[in-house]
Amino acid sequence: MRMFGAVTRSLREELGRTREQLGVAVGYSASQVAMVERGERMPSARFIARAAEFLGQRTTIESAAEHLERNLHPSWFGEYADREAEAVSLCTYNTHLVHGLVQTEEYTRAVLDARFPMLEDAEIERRLDARLSRQALLSRTPAASIALVIEEWVLRRPVGGVAVLKRQLEWLLELGARRNVSLQVMPMLYEAHAGVDGPMTLLETPKRQWVAWLEAQGNGRLVDDRDEVSVLLTRYGMIRTQALTPGDSAKLIEQMAGEL
Repeated sequence: MRMFGAVTRSLREELGRTREQLGVAVGYSASQVAMVERGERMPSARFIARAAEFLGQRTTIESAAEHLERNLHPSWFGEYADREAEAVSLCTYNTHLVHGLVQTEEYTRAVLDARFPMLEDAEIERRLDARLSRQALLSRTPAASIALVIEEWVLRRPVGGVAVLKRQLEWLLELGARRNVSLQVMPMLYEAHAGVDGPMTLLETPKRQWVAWLEAQGNGRLVDDRDEVSVLLTRYGMIRTQALTPGDSAKLIEQMAGEL
């Protein structure tokens, strides 16, 4: 990362461009650009592509990027992970699994063990470490505002077995008791509701701009178009009104955990 950062800084200064100018081109703040140039932050795939275009040195930038050790997240997920780590607000609606940000280690391991095609043991450990590293957001200062809406059936599927599921439910209750976390359950008794189009994650950036992350089948898309994000924010608001209140959700989760 230090080598890539040094190359980027050298090219930028040679052209007489500022960090602010490069930041505008790649979607980073000047301080984030500085962190990349000092080798303190892994550049996202978007940073690399846009920096190559902005600096007019695609071959040099891409050659330097080949030496980056992207050992935390898949390339398609890296940019979202960067946005998530610096988010001031995060809202999720989940329909298949508990959101990766709030999974216990045992739950995550069970999810990775079930992956098909099968993952090698070393790859499972790498992905486990990467997913757990994201949980720094949960204890960060200043605290991020986090809202979770989870389908009831997700909390009833015994991923990893009964003991693993029970611990996962207990962890969600612990999180839901925090002042900065809102946890709601979408009950199965509803015939239909505003979330029928599928899961989503919404992030508010330090600049108070909202972006959305839509993921399916080992791939994802970061949405920053204002009109599209506005629709998703409105939809998420309706989902929250249709879900159980945080208090009733906690009672239901306690009941489910007690049944295990």
